[in-house]
Amino acid sequence: MRALGQLASRLYGDRLFHFVVVLAALALGAYTISVLGVRNLFNPTVWWQSIAVWFVVAVIGHDLILFPLYSLADRLIFAPRRSPVGYRDSAAENPSRRIPMTNYLRMPTLAAALLLLIFLPGIIEQGAPTYRAATGLTQTPYLSRWLLLTAAFYDAGTVCYAIRTLLRQRGSSEPARRPRHPEASRAGG
Repeated sequence: MRALGQLASRLYGDRLFHFVVVLAALALGAYTISVLGVRNLFNPTVWWQSIAVWFVVAVIGHDLILFPLYSLADRLIFAPRRSPVGYRDSAAENPSRRIPMTNYLRMPTLAAALLLLIFLPGIIEQGAPTYRAATGLTQTPYLSRWLLLTAAFYDAGTVCYAIRTLLRQRGSSEPARRPRHPEASRAGG
């Protein structure tokens, strides 16, 4: 059995379990299409509302446009910085003392982007008459609420980064206390 797993690993390029999971995902997709039917995935009368069109646009929009853009931005923003010649920086000399702010910026940005996707129909007031008829309210607060949540995400990231930086500085500035030897305390005391 182990030889079969190693053969599959060499042929497939990953573990056998990964191959089984990919096959299960493809089988689930095929089952979903067979249950829904191709007619329900594409509507020729209102083509832009079709699930297939949105799926293709999402794949093209994310994988070919957005992913390269935010990967490039991530590399440019978080590239290691070199200090000028002759300038000595203690954090540059000892990288373990410097706390990277990468995740303290990535997480609020990710949360804000996901909430923008959720709030976007309300922000651009898509379906405003239906929304007003159903709730009796307008969609005007969506933009301000999204902006407030985004500010709160970045504030939380800033506070967490500041606390971690302060704790790291406090830990490195305290002198190392040597424990008293138990025999010395008995002899002196």
